[in-house]
Amino acid sequence: MPTRDTAWPAGTPCWVDLGVPDIEAARHFYSSLLGWTYEGGDPEYGGYLMALSGGRKAAGLGPQMDPDDPPRWTTYFATDDADATAARITGAGGSVITPPMDVGPMGRMAIAADPQGNPFGLWQAGLTTGVEIYNEPGSLVWNEAAVDDQAAAREFYSAVFGFSWEEIPDAEGYSVFATEDRPLGGLGGLSPGLPRGWGACFSVASTDEAVRTVETGGGKVLMAAEDTPFGRFAVVADPWGASFSVMQPQDG
Repeated sequence: MPTRDTAWPAGTPCWVDLGVPDIEAARHFYSSLLGWTYEGGDPEYGGYLMALSGGRKAAGLGPQMDPDDPPRWTTYFATDDADATAARITGAGGSVITPPMDVGPMGRMAIAADPQGNPFGLWQAGLTTGVEIYNEPGSLVWNEAAVDDQAAAREFYSAVFGFSWEEIPDAEGYSVFATEDRPLGGLGGLSPGLPRGWGACFSVASTDEAVRTVETGGGKVLMAAEDTPFGRFAVVADPWGASFSVMQPQDG
């Protein structure tokens, strides 16, 4: 079981969370789908819940803060210095939506957007280091972005996080980003009917069963399950419209 209890290296997608208008219903939906249990929900942290897989932190759920901002899964990148990274974001043409702020002793966070308007977060670890389990059913397995201008996005994220890129052959320009030759996620173009911006992909034991659970729970299938070189994959949305992916890895 891949686990980690220390801060993630800078530039790593290290956390995902969801702001949703009905957090109680979301708890049940994601428990049914991913087997999550929960802790937290304290008023001092705005009712924010830690979703646990196998007793380890896998993601966060919180109340939707802005009714005009649609529910979405936000990808957070690890940083050793949120303020310095925020300065690089604006210097590279992006915008800082929520300036760096302390979240009690848990860590320091910010919300930003790239020059194409795709939001993402920064997380400077405190007591909360990020995901503590990954690449296991019920946990994060991949993060990727769908953007209008792939070349411009690669330039921006390289300037902010120091990424290097490897284009995948015959994949319409899809590239994997890395630091120190560690593949961390992907970036590709837009596809009709599929969401733009950063998305989270969760590992599941059975993609087909996960898709059925999504539909039974009131969600939608945006891309039907299909086999890929990496596993069986589908893109779905929860009942509140927040999109994400599920993947049954090849060895699963």
